[in-house]
Amino acid sequence: PGAQPQLGVPPPQQQPGPNQQVQTPMGNGAIPPVNANNLQRPLSASLYVGDLDPDVGESLLFDIFKQVGPVVSIRVCRDAVTRRSLGYAYVNFHSIVDAERALDTLNYSLIKNTPCRIMWSHRDPSIRKSGAANVFIKNLDKGIDNKALYDTFSTFGNILSCKVVTDETGQSKGYGFVHYETKEAATAAINKVNGMKLNDKIVYVGHFIPKKDRKPVDPD
Repeated sequence: PGAQPQLGVPPPQQQPGPNQQVQTPMGNGAIPPVNANNLQRPLSASLYVGDLDPDVGESLLFDIFKQVGPVVSIRVCRDAVTRRSLGYAYVNFHSIVDAERALDTLNYSLIKNTPCRIMWSHRDPSIRKSGAANVFIKNLDKGIDNKALYDTFSTFGNILSCKVVTDETGQSKGYGFVHYETKEAATAAINKVNGMKLNDKIVYVGHFIPKKDRKPVDPD
């Protein structure tokens, strides 16, 4: 008989070393070959959980996320002076597989009647600063929320962040952003979705261009 799964903290030798790459099973149970271009998941088992109600604390999040797998730590980010929640937290699992399961099953689930937004936590600032994989979407139907946007664009690659911009009442402003892990995924999304109808409205999808990089209009 094979080894039985153990609950709790895995032994140290099961943790990936600094030069090891972590593989995650594919849907058919096979392990994809180790290739830098195929690694769609970060090596960290840390998740960012955003759009949280101010009253959501570590204990409530622990009760929710421990149902997926053993949790190492949870930190709700707070104002340094008032200690009031800033509306987001970091949840760290022992296992990347558990973190991936949490992302798949709990993303946009209701916590205190507010849908939470879960993403991989990327500590590498160069990933965030790279605009090549950032996509801008406009002319969105007001009925499309964060989850609908995520569901539409996640077919093209791993999403680091996804958000429909809203006003102070929570109503969509008709545009949003999707930040992919790779520029290839962003290009595929632009090629496939730009000019398509989403909820009977033709949407524009293109590369996001930061203000500092936008060319000024020539007065002549």
